[in-house]
Amino acid sequence: MVNEKYSEQLSYLEKPNEKEIPEDLQALFDENIEFQQKNWGFINNLFKVLPLNPYQYKGFLDLKNSLFSPETCYLSNSDKEMIGLVVSSTNSCSYCLTTHSDALRGLTNDPVWVDQLTYNYRSARLSDKQRALCDYAYFVTAYPNEITTNEVDKLRTVGFNDHEILEAAFVAGFFNFTNRWVSTISPIPNKGHYQHNR
Repeated sequence: MVNEKYSEQLSYLEKPNEKEIPEDLQALFDENIEFQQKNWGFINNLFKVLPLNPYQYKGFLDLKNSLFSPETCYLSNSDKEMIGLVVSSTNSCSYCLTTHSDALRGLTNDPVWVDQLTYNYRSARLSDKQRALCDYAYFVTAYPNEITTNEVDKLRTVGFNDHEILEAAFVAGFFNFTNRWVSTISPIPNKGHYQHNR
């Protein structure tokens, strides 16, 4: 019998088997899918790949939600998506660039600026604080063995407080973490991401 929910081959990995996913976790995963379908009209394909390891997928969702909840966070989601694009561009993670440029277009309503940021953040129009965040995200991604107190000092100089700096570090680390395993499994982006929020 074909498992309709996970019937597509969307990555290098085998397709998830719904029979192997605990019911409470599948219900949570279904909520994410339903939200995307209702609000976007399509589904982020990664959410149809990761249920292969349901408990680790749940852990990923929990971490992601902790970093992008406006009620409990310090930086704006636009700033965090901007950090994510700089990290993903530096790591050449095409899937994350596709999905997170879509997200940032939705937050900023400025697709041209997001495209510039995605190609090379240095070519984009940035405030001093945005440029400092982008410079930080690039440096800690490209030169992790050279991180010193300078990275914190530069962010403080343009006005970030320590709560914001720690969150920027969490977000840059989160995207580096995600880029590496996403690139390994090579999910296929939903075609909807390319035109969405333009």
